[in-house]
Amino acid sequence: MAKERTKEEDYVGPLRRLLTGLLILCLAGLFLLWRIDSPRVERMRAQITDAVVPNFEWMLTPLTATVNLFRDFQSYQRVVEQNQELRRELQQMKAWKEAALQLEQENARLMDLNKVRLDPRLTHVTGVVLADSGSPFRQSVLLNVGARDGIVDGWATMDGIGLVGRISGVGENTARVILLTDSASRIPAIIQPSGQRALVQGDNTVAPPISFLENRDVVRPGDRVVTAGDGGVFPAGLLIGQVAEDPGGRLRVRLAADYERLEFLRVLRNPGTEVLRDPGALVVPVTDDADPAPAEEANAAPAGGQEAGND
Repeated sequence: MAKERTKEEDYVGPLRRLLTGLLILCLAGLFLLWRIDSPRVERMRAQITDAVVPNFEWMLTPLTATVNLFRDFQSYQRVVEQNQELRRELQQMKAWKEAALQLEQENARLMDLNKVRLDPRLTHVTGVVLADSGSPFRQSVLLNVGARDGIVDGWATMDGIGLVGRISGVGENTARVILLTDSASRIPAIIQPSGQRALVQGDNTVAPPISFLENRDVVRPGDRVVTAGDGGVFPAGLLIGQVAEDPGGRLRVRLAADYERLEFLRVLRNPGTEVLRDPGALVVPVTDDADPAPAEEANAAPAGGQEAGND
């Protein structure tokens, strides 16, 4: 058995080498034939191509499918990269959209501040809201204007539409604004068109109640509420809001100012605000024309009565 296997191996080796040599010679001849530039050879090449290539089309189908699959994979990879890039751009667009909306709202508020028609005698200073107290017992905000800008205690502050509060505490560079919703706020008001006078009293809610109303029967929800100007603290005619009725039947004021977004406030310079510098001015002074005789008689009466008692 060992000898037979050896003989088979002796025949297979030379035969393999012979076939390899013939294949190399055929390939070399085919290469030389394909490189010859002759019309006759060109016609022969065309005939060979027409006879062989269509017959091998079924062999090219898997190769073509593989190439197409590879191209589709590359296209899918490019689509994924483009999708990721679009997502990044979308995130940037969202950020730009938020910034644009904030700028639009800020621009609208500034335009509202410019559109408000007030008494020509009332000049104003516009300040930026720096901080909110955020306390449930004290409703106030801080502005970036103060004594250097001529701010005085008691001056009214407004946003683009309605009254917000009054100045209560002035520093060199800042000022504190007590809002209408604060429990310490009391604003004399007139309800239009009935002309009823009332008091808007803050209670730390977004809709302060209306107190001391003369005749409630002539007041309807939706009526305008403006400042009365009593006491000389606030100018008359500043818009506060509209009358509304709560579920309990109590009349309240739906404030015109947007307390959710207080960004800019207009401080009204009220030339009619009287600043008390001398506490003695609260007492009516005695004029020279007044007759001092009653006062002297009143002072002399006890003396006379004392002498009579001594007698």
